[in-house]
Amino acid sequence: MTVRRAVVTGASSGIGEAAARALRERGWDVVAVARRADRLAALQEETGAVAFAADLTVGADVDALAAWLATSGDVHALVHVAGGARGADRVEDGKPEDWQWMFEVNVLSAQRLVAALLPLLRRTSATGTHADALFVTSTAAQTAYAGGAGYNATKAGESMLAHALRLELNGEPIRVVEIAPGMVLTPEFTLNRLRGDAAAAERVYDGVEAPLRAHDVADVIAYALDAPGHVNLDLVTMRPVAQSAQHLLARGPLHPRAVE
Repeated sequence: MTVRRAVVTGASSGIGEAAARALRERGWDVVAVARRADRLAALQEETGAVAFAADLTVGADVDALAAWLATSGDVHALVHVAGGARGADRVEDGKPEDWQWMFEVNVLSAQRLVAALLPLLRRTSATGTHADALFVTSTAAQTAYAGGAGYNATKAGESMLAHALRLELNGEPIRVVEIAPGMVLTPEFTLNRLRGDAAAAERVYDGVEAPLRAHDVADVIAYALDAPGHVNLDLVTMRPVAQSAQHLLARGPLHPRAVE
């Protein structure tokens, strides 16, 4: 049986790292991509994932990744996790440089990767198997919230990229999957968004029973990729039970109503 190979972005931390680990545990070859070479080296040492340091906002880095992949084997899946949020300002107070950064990392990087790696996915699918392009977006792509407009807009942009790509690839054996998580507790996402304010980051999750963790999302990613080739999970929206909707979050222990 041919070992399948996945390119996982954002693999130096959080959901990307967890996805790389989950796929390795399931027998995939993994190319782990991120900016931080030291963290990728540690992941490679521990899991056997192949490290490739690249900044996905730099076209030359993406081109170098594609060129190396083309000479090193088939690519069966692109798992695009890299992205982020910067700031929690009202629209009127938003900083254009924060919005520009979010468009670069959440939308334009996705487009660069698709343009560069789609020929490799096609080459693999031409051998009689299927290929996958999987994008981790966010429930922020589906519902706006105060203080989130920049992240809402850019994650919605990435989501629309995935939807359009699925339509454009109709008739080809390439699945396009979107995973949209709600509240996920990771070491860096909210801390980076709030510019290193650890106390403010902790308050986001204060009292929330069992927010999602990176490995929860990674399990769904692995399930989607390992599903039979004729099955496409167009969109998986996942939240912790405590978060019934983007705007409805229970703080405190979950408990049933008293039964009379």
